[in-house]
Amino acid sequence: MAKILIVEDDEEIALIEKDYLEMSGYEVIVKEDGDHLLALLQQEKIDLIVLDLMLPGLNGYEICKEVRKTMEIPILMVTAKTETVDKIRGLGLGADDYIAKPFDPAELVARVGAHLKRFDRLTHLSIDIGEDDGIEQEKTIVIGNIKIMTKSWKVLKGEEEIKFPHREFELLQFLALNPNIVFSKETLFEKIWGYDYIGDSATVTVHINRIREKIEENPKKPQIIETIWGAGYRLNME
Repeated sequence: MAKILIVEDDEEIALIEKDYLEMSGYEVIVKEDGDHLLALLQQEKIDLIVLDLMLPGLNGYEICKEVRKTMEIPILMVTAKTETVDKIRGLGLGADDYIAKPFDPAELVARVGAHLKRFDRLTHLSIDIGEDDGIEQEKTIVIGNIKIMTKSWKVLKGEEEIKFPHREFELLQFLALNPNIVFSKETLFEKIWGYDYIGDSATVTVHINRIREKIEENPKKPQIIETIWGAGYRLNME
């Protein structure tokens, strides 16, 4: 049974979210603020966080940023704010999805389920490959001083390992496995997020920028992942 952590200071909303998730078979923990949240995540095996943006003390942005420093776990941001800039900022800090209040609780449950399934598929991909399949267990893609290890989900810059959330890694890996090809934002969105994901291709831009911050020597003048204006993005490899 997957365990969901709800961080929400509105008791009524938290109870509605909790009831719907529990009726769908999830175990749920509710916190009203971000105090001691990291300690809780170390003590409990949490599978997904439903995170309100406007909280007393640490806000959702700050919590998301801190969580992303230490662990990979799906984060679904919930907020009353609907401005695109708020959505982009949340995604830029590592949130996997964004849902604005008021929302249908059934939609929340659907998104939680979709993210759990996707995260499980991505993190267990190497387990599903049998030893007798004749498939190489580890492939390392080298781009300058960047090494991408496709099965262990590691990225090295020089000798230093760089942490990548699962969608950032999947996007980087897809581009690296298809070098020197231009992909539109729409194509990348469909390949990485899928047709059933609730969002739009602007999500791709946010994730590309986050990847560049980690692998480019000068993210403002990227050499590895290049923007082809009017067409999309291309990963350059000799």
